[in-house]
Amino acid sequence: MTIQEAIKARHSVRKYTDRAIEADKVATINEAVGRINAASGLNIQLVLDEPRSFSSGMWKYGQFSGVRNYFVMAGPKGDESEEKIGYYGEELVLLAQTLGLNSCWVGLTYKKIPGTYTLRDGDIVHCVISLGYGANQGVQHPLKPMEQFYEASEAVPEWFKAGMDAALLAPTAINQQKFKFILRDGDQVEARPLFSMAGYTRIDLGIVKYHFEVGAGIENFKWAE
Repeated sequence: MTIQEAIKARHSVRKYTDRAIEADKVATINEAVGRINAASGLNIQLVLDEPRSFSSGMWKYGQFSGVRNYFVMAGPKGDESEEKIGYYGEELVLLAQTLGLNSCWVGLTYKKIPGTYTLRDGDIVHCVISLGYGANQGVQHPLKPMEQFYEASEAVPEWFKAGMDAALLAPTAINQQKFKFILRDGDQVEARPLFSMAGYTRIDLGIVKYHFEVGAGIENFKWAE
């Protein structure tokens, strides 16, 4: 499965089987985590065979079950780090999908279990991402018209449309899709987060920017400053 195929196949999955993730897949994922942390300055960690973070009680309201593996998405505070969390976290989500694994971004419905990960001075846990073999493959959220999510003062090229198609398939908090892309000067693209009472818009922006790059082809455009 290619990353482009993974974008179309990936859906949020909240129920997992007890099948363990194979050692070779864990090695592939951890190699990617190490590379991403070195490049980004984040402190992402993969936690395996740990069921307490999604245990019973009030944490069940997210309807998660069988979660034993997850990414801890840690790093410094601030908008820049939040966008990196979204961008690089989605890279890991789509890598996992190519390996036959399922996942779900999780903002609230988990507990922080001491001793399962380590934080550096100044780090916080922004969110986690559940990981494993899903009891199902999830379902696609309804898609809204592309035109609601971009502005352009010129004819829109096919690469931009392909990028928008991919961005609309990106997961966002409570499916809020609070983002807008702006095309300028033929190949300059700006991506903006929009206000949301639910928050997480900077993380969402990072996620949709990764999808846009995959769909549009990074060689076709430049991100506007």
